[in-house]
Amino acid sequence: MTINQTQDEIIEEFEGFTDWMDRYAYIIELGNSLPPYPEKLKDPAHLIEGCQSRVWIEASLDPDGNVIFLADSDALIVKGIVALLLRVLSGHSPKEILDADLYFIERIGLKEHLSPTRSNGLVAMVRQMRNYAKAFLLLQQKQD
Repeated sequence: MTINQTQDEIIEEFEGFTDWMDRYAYIIELGNSLPPYPEKLKDPAHLIEGCQSRVWIEASLDPDGNVIFLADSDALIVKGIVALLLRVLSGHSPKEILDADLYFIERIGLKEHLSPTRSNGLVAMVRQMRNYAKAFLLLQQKQD
């Protein structure tokens, strides 16, 4: 699935909810479905600056050169938001991640339903994921 196909799928899922309490419940459910995040990676190197809650993101490359993200948060809603980001971006090439327009955030109404500090945190999470992608892309270019 492409990044845009995944975004469209998420938008469609959110259209099925009539109010934001249901959407928040779904976001929390998504966060609870994240694979366990290794405790040893809950360190300052993986902590995202600019988030109201604590959020950790780790990235690695799979054998095909795609970025695989792991993440966790100590806040339920934020953990769900990061789960959405992982669903959209994880498993794609660094270039695809860097070129992606993450339109689903606005289309599902998430941006307007977050506090300013949570919005800043969302921006910081996306920035960190793109920074990982940028670093992996440079690494791949050096190896070519």
